[in-house]
Amino acid sequence: MFLMKGKHVFVLILLLVAIDQAIKVYIKTNFYYGEEFKVFGLDWFRLHFLENPGMAWGLKLGEGDIAKVALTLLRLAAVIGGTFYLRKIIKGKCHKGFILCVAFIYAGALGNLIDSLFYGLIFEKSDPALLNAARAFPPGGGYAGLMYGRVVDMWYFPVINTTHPDWLPIWGGKPFEFFSPVFNTADVWVFTGVIALLIFQKNFFNEHKVN
Repeated sequence: MFLMKGKHVFVLILLLVAIDQAIKVYIKTNFYYGEEFKVFGLDWFRLHFLENPGMAWGLKLGEGDIAKVALTLLRLAAVIGGTFYLRKIIKGKCHKGFILCVAFIYAGALGNLIDSLFYGLIFEKSDPALLNAARAFPPGGGYAGLMYGRVVDMWYFPVINTTHPDWLPIWGGKPFEFFSPVFNTADVWVFTGVIALLIFQKNFFNEHKVN
């Protein structure tokens, strides 16, 4: 079996984070907040610029500055812990598929951590009233301090946009949209790693266990 070396995992993570950050910086500096663009003219494939103060899919740990800092620290702790865990499974010569899954999850967590830690310092506020894209390193400083940055989201796939039938209890006549969350590339990396881990876990853990 081909064994993944630390440098291979590092290069993969660096590439995944670079892709995530390149897309976010492009959206941040070329779209005004709330701007939407239909990719290839398709209604179900859109770029929609939003900023998320919470977790993936718009979930929040709570309200206010304390909750925001707590979430950033939680992300930081997860990345630090993930660094040691990656080192352990690489040295333990685990299944390369398992290492890849963990690397994808780690890269996604790191990508969103960068937003939370530094984007408030780097970018000016994205003001939808101005209809202008934010600038990087503005003269007056960024829109927030260290650890108060907002995560940039852009991928939007409203594949189904309709209303519930009138006869349906509670939801009858109300709008229905699938898929409504707006997310980012780092979320895709995490989702890919988790789903692949769930699907192939028997292959990963039957062949080798972490020492």
